[in-house]
Amino acid sequence: MTLLYFIIAISLLVVIHEFGHFWVARRCGVQVLRFSVGFGKPFWSFTDKQGTEFAIAPIPLGGYVKMLDEREAPVPEHLLDQAFNRKSPWARIAIASAGPVANFIFALLAYWLLFVSGTSGFVPVVGTVAEDSVAAVAGVRSGDEIVAINDHETTTWQEVSWQLVGFLGEDADVRLTLQGSDGSRRSALLQLNDWLTDQEVPDPLAGLGIEPRRLDVPAVVGEVQPGGAAAAAGIQAGDHVVAINGNPVADWYGWVEHVRAAPGVSLQLTLERKGALVDLTLTPGSKTLDDGSVIGFVGAGVVAPEIPEDWMRTSHAGVVQGLWLSVNKTSDLIVFTLDSLWKMVLGDVSVKNLSGPITIAKVAGASASGGLEAFIGFLALLSISLGVLNLLPVPMLDGGHILFYLVEVVRGRPLPERVQIIAVQFGLFLLLSLMLVAFYNDISRL
Repeated sequence: MTLLYFIIAISLLVVIHEFGHFWVARRCGVQVLRFSVGFGKPFWSFTDKQGTEFAIAPIPLGGYVKMLDEREAPVPEHLLDQAFNRKSPWARIAIASAGPVANFIFALLAYWLLFVSGTSGFVPVVGTVAEDSVAAVAGVRSGDEIVAINDHETTTWQEVSWQLVGFLGEDADVRLTLQGSDGSRRSALLQLNDWLTDQEVPDPLAGLGIEPRRLDVPAVVGEVQPGGAAAAAGIQAGDHVVAINGNPVADWYGWVEHVRAAPGVSLQLTLERKGALVDLTLTPGSKTLDDGSVIGFVGAGVVAPEIPEDWMRTSHAGVVQGLWLSVNKTSDLIVFTLDSLWKMVLGDVSVKNLSGPITIAKVAGASASGGLEAFIGFLALLSISLGVLNLLPVPMLDGGHILFYLVEVVRGRPLPERVQIIAVQFGLFLLLSLMLVAFYNDISRL
């Protein structure tokens, strides 16, 4: 299913991106020879009345629009006026820009749909604050609701994380507006210094020492995975974990902490099963996390608790307000993506945050399992990333072509062919290097 959702996500965004090029090219009078989704030899295609072949190829990592161009093949004299290279620089700029613009338009419409249909999330109430942490020093207390960050309203934990992630790698003073459990409001000033610069997978909340409030969840096993350590020890669904090595277990979180801290270590469990106490020996298996740490894992799931209504916050926007919110959201994400890339160049943010197709596939599957709202949000975010990356002034990308055409406008003639070839070779080297880093990060996370 992860692979399926990855193919759906990539194929949809490629179609949107390439359709932007295709639509503007036709309106500029350029003959489009092929519209391909995927790379490689097509396994399905058809040709329309205007001579454009629409194809689906087996490698779902991109796509392309091939246009009539004298630089690629001889063009019959009666079709010269339809060749891409014969069009004005401004027409070529419009065609090259249309793909990323289509990605931004899709994101805008996706966010508009989400805002109008309603978005929901957990109310950002602080559960615990680590001693001597950034948040503790600023005066954040358990039970506080984070109402705003630097005057930007935060109604859910997603919005809190989104505001905080913009400060990664920075020296900054961040002002929180807090509402205490008694309803009173106050401010807290977070002082950040090279914040989370050295972390490969930054966690903004953990970086402040904040943990969201948690539901009271008893240590009752809801599901046991066949073949796991829990099943091998004889644990059954419905068992209540009372004690581990003679130490009482208060709740599910305490049970999880014991298991995570004991990979390969035998634990003596006391369980309550149908009113009787049962003693078992459990040896957790091992699982390696993205950061390389090893934790215990037994293959037992929790009984899902009911979430109180006042812990969730749902907001609905009107048609016009939703459009305004979607414009702001899309523009904020464009700026955030550019800012993050620049921080990577400066070394303020680790290049470990670059992701390739494996991570994208995992996130696609995870977001799809979270429901339609989460999957649409993922598509919008990925569409913006695709649009921004393609507009970078790097040869081989749309932004590189746009740069060439702008230089042509200024010079009154194209750059010398040798200069363009060298630039394209450099762009290819740069893209391959980034792809290798992204693949390496993906594989190391596995």
